[in-house]
Amino acid sequence: MATHRTLSLTRKTAETDISLSLNVDGTGVATIDTGIPFFDHMLTLFAKHGLFDLQVACKGDVDVDYHHTVEDVGLVLGEAFRQALGDKRGIRRYGFFLLPMDESLARVAVDLSGRACLVYDVSPPCLFVRDFNLILVKEFARAFSNSLACNLHVKLEYGEEPHHIAEAIFKGLAKAMDVATQIDPRVSDHLPSTKGKL
Repeated sequence: MATHRTLSLTRKTAETDISLSLNVDGTGVATIDTGIPFFDHMLTLFAKHGLFDLQVACKGDVDVDYHHTVEDVGLVLGEAFRQALGDKRGIRRYGFFLLPMDESLARVAVDLSGRACLVYDVSPPCLFVRDFNLILVKEFARAFSNSLACNLHVKLEYGEEPHHIAEAIFKGLAKAMDVATQIDPRVSDHLPSTKGKL
């Protein structure tokens, strides 16, 4: 079982330059600067409601598009969780949350299985929060699932306002990840798998 589930990572490409620090067992303190104010807001909510300490600094080609920054931050955040959780001994593994945000309701379920799979069923009536396209939330989720190697299921039960929809998804992911990464004191030295490996 990991005792210090913290990690710092950097990733630099021709499109993005990212530095990220994560403490899985934090208190929800966040310092986020991606160059995309709405995305910063979503990552701050993720940290706050998952009780993860998170620092993200990203310089990306946002003058071209937001896609590279959102996707690459998802990749690095997923990788940070994957490495910080180590061999996953003692974790609960599964997490689920049904998150209301005013008129919107999002369902998020995660399995830290070591297998990447995204099922994303979100059809908002309006795609944009100012210049932020909600399709990018799916790209973030896909990148996060792939690099963490987890099953991630996201469903918008209903919703109208695009800001509320995105917020429900990010908060729901935070709460589901909080549950899945918690150490279960009943199985603190065991892997939550009959295969003996996650």
